Amino acid sequence: MKGMNRREFIKVSLMAGASSLVAARLAAEGVDASAVVEAGAPDVTGGRLIASAPVLQNAAETSIGVSFAVSALASGWVEISKSPDMSGAKRVYSGDCGLMDVNDKVALVRIRGLRPATRYWYRIGADRMEFKRYRPYNLGSETDGKIHSFATLGAENTGSFCVIADSHQRNPALGMMLAKLQELTPAVAIWNGDATGNFNTTIDDALKAFVHVHPDYPEYAADTPFMFVNGNHDFRGLFNRHLQDLMMFREPDERLPRYASLGRNFVQRLGDVALIGLDTGEDKPDAHPFFGGVAKFEPYRHLQTRWLADAIETPAVKTAKFKVAFCHIPLYDANPAHNAGDAIDEGKAAEWHRPCAQMWGPLFEKAGVNLVITGHTHRFRHDPPGDGRTWDHIVCGGCDIWGRGANRKFPTVIEGRVDGGRLVVRVHDLVAKKIALEKTFG
Repeated sequence: MKGMNRREFIKVSLMAGASSLVAARLAAEGVDASAVVEAGAPDVTGGRLIASAPVLQNAAETSIGVSFAVSALASGWVEISKSPDMSGAKRVYSGDCGLMDVNDKVALVRIRGLRPATRYWYRIGADRMEFKRYRPYNLGSETDGKIHSFATLGAENTGSFCVIADSHQRNPALGMMLAKLQELTPAVAIWNGDATGNFNTTIDDALKAFVHVHPDYPEYAADTPFMFVNGNHDFRGLFNRHLQDLMMFREPDERLPRYASLGRNFVQRLGDVALIGLDTGEDKPDAHPFFGGVAKFEPYRHLQTRWLADAIETPAVKTAKFKVAFCHIPLYDANPAHNAGDAIDEGKAAEWHRPCAQMWGPLFEKAGVNLVITGHTHRFRHDPPGDGRTWDHIVCGGCDIWGRGANRKFPTVIEGRVDGGRLVVRVHDLVAKKIALEKTFG
């Protein structure tokens, strides 16, 4: 080979041979042959370093987040290109400035500087790391050979949005939801709270809830970005106090410094629609004995109210033809006997959240919000405008599948798409396989 001496040739040949042996072993073990272990990776017998498909999160106009599980200490990276053949790809590493992030469970990569309403192709990779005394050693790279794609948000993106909620790690219902999302191929999906089904004590628990979510859908978020909204269950458990270490907070430059702690709130444009994300927090007052005195959701909601007052004055909202808000706990209930989340009642779960409705409702009116989509009760419901409220209110179905007639509970996927200058919202009943509601705005 021109320009290569005998020693270099032997070295490269040996490394290529080792890589081939690794690939052959992985194939023999039933691992996807598209996963290529690059020369230098020493672990021939321990399986793959990359332990999951990528999970796209925090969709925005000029940035996106990517996470994936790793099986050993590693630094992750993403290669991204405007071309499906990955020509001119740019590599983006985990971490921000200074030291790159090294983790033995998950890699988190933020990709910035993207163009709005543009399709990108990407693949993931990781460098296996080892620390001896104070020094890190790079023991070789692994690249996932599968290429995925996504489109950034923006006023020129004409795609649709979909909403799921209250999946609670229950595979029958969650499988139905993910299958429908795969069929509808939205530009973005909103996971409207209560993704978790039990208390997340460790990161391994959380990985099952947000990365290895369903055995039949290992790539559930590899091509569809998810915007995650907290539900009350997503605050429970020791690790959920650090959930941003797995499901990243939004980009800091999306909000003013005084709202730095509001990592889940968002305002993003999807074509003619302004998507507004809010967090109702827990479903009980802070003084409730359930929290043991460590809850501070009341100031959190007040801070979001100030954020919302500013957000509805931004061009992203004011120039949008349609405005749709998302939060987990319902903001309306016609039954006066239902628990409104503002009384210490140990015997009843909150059916809706009166404090948030009182704070955010007037701002929805001022902004001309068309629709508020919530969850929490596991029962689909549509509340048309009324009782001094001009916006429609739709409650998602959840993980429960039982009952008949008006008492039925069934999982749903809510789909929104602008068609012919009008916003058409469909609620898909995933058990009956029919449209439970179709509502047109505009």
